[in-house]
Amino acid sequence: MINQEHNILLDSLREFIAQKNIAQVSRLLKDLHAADIAEVLDDLDFEEALFVIRLLDSDITADILAELDDDLQEKILENLSAKEIAEEIEELETDDAADIIADLPDDKKEEVISHIDDKEHAKDIVELLRYDEDTAGGLMGKEYIEVNENWNVLRSVAEMRKQAEELNQVHTIYVVDNDGILEGRLSLKKLLTTPTKTPIKDVYNSNIHYVKVNDSADEVARVMQKYDLFVIPVIDEMGRLVGQITIDDVVDYIKEEAEKDYQMAAGISDDVEADDSIAELIKARLPWLIVALLGGFVSVTVLSSFGDAMNAYGTLFFFTPLIAATAGNVGVQSSAIVVQGLANGTLTGSIWKRLLKEITLSLINGIILAVILMLIGKFLLSNIIVGFDAKMAITVAISLISVIIIASLIGTFVPIFLDKKGIDPAVATGPFITTSNDIFGIFIFFTIAKIILGF
Repeated sequence: MINQEHNILLDSLREFIAQKNIAQVSRLLKDLHAADIAEVLDDLDFEEALFVIRLLDSDITADILAELDDDLQEKILENLSAKEIAEEIEELETDDAADIIADLPDDKKEEVISHIDDKEHAKDIVELLRYDEDTAGGLMGKEYIEVNENWNVLRSVAEMRKQAEELNQVHTIYVVDNDGILEGRLSLKKLLTTPTKTPIKDVYNSNIHYVKVNDSADEVARVMQKYDLFVIPVIDEMGRLVGQITIDDVVDYIKEEAEKDYQMAAGISDDVEADDSIAELIKARLPWLIVALLGGFVSVTVLSSFGDAMNAYGTLFFFTPLIAATAGNVGVQSSAIVVQGLANGTLTGSIWKRLLKEITLSLINGIILAVILMLIGKFLLSNIIVGFDAKMAITVAISLISVIIIASLIGTFVPIFLDKKGIDPAVATGPFITTSNDIFGIFIFFTIAKIILGF
């Protein structure tokens, strides 16, 4: 929905909601997709959004709830009774239903589940709630079509019709044995073009990719990306088919993780939105700002220890920001590439080979930047900065090369180390890398200056 249409709809809705004109509100929303309605509700006042949710039928409001911003969804659920939530849940597929119930307080979870009339649906939701949300079990849904390898085509079609009555969409047909073990998949074309008395075991395809319930969501995303899958089956520890994951659930997960990593890289510790309260924003940002402040104090301490150098060669002062900024930028570049490789599974091979490659790359980049600096120094800086001579230029150039190499090694090693320790490597791309490289950069710069300039 384009912005102009969105704003016009918002104005009309607010007017009719204020008038309690139920007919007009229903008319405005009746042809909209649930995702579009959710987008509109996010921009309404809470009381207005709650009015709309209570106005519409459960078959549409259930889908709207699943699409809502987490904060608004939580507020709305707090204002609905357990019975009202259960009515919404019954209209949702099990994976979406489990996601909503998982965020409820424990006592309300039990109450909502007890109000679900479809006990098979409730049982499936309870099973999904057992799994961590960032695993295949946490992403999967229980809606799928399966046929037994010992059935013939005629019986399979009959059984599929029964199963399909409960599904919104049929993505693929899975084949299992008598114990529910996943054996393969069945082509719909094959099913339609094969004689009705033919056993399924003679026509199904045993070549099938799958994931296990406890596999990480990252692994699920990697497998689906690698094999260009729209849907993937999930098996338990015994190889039994227990669910399937569709691409929309994986896309939602990847989007959420990308937002978390971006915020972490920017120095924001919690998942926040621009319209969150000031208290929530302070809680998310302040910890990293304190880390940066402490790092700044360390930088001041390092600088103060080279006070004699600053007194003897005041020209060094002008190049301190250049060295620190270069170190921070190189570190963030290196760590960003490593974090990306760890996330998509493309970072393979020995860590020592990776570090050697970074040293070579940094040495080449450092030499090129040092040459540029020397040329600028010769034709421009020597006329602007007093005391900038050939010896000073060599000092800055060697420092620049050294700092780039060290910063790239830190930016490469730290994310790999954190990943090995089971810590999210995205934390390495934020203020931690930048601040640490600032400190190392300044220390290296003045150490080399002390050696070359002899103070």
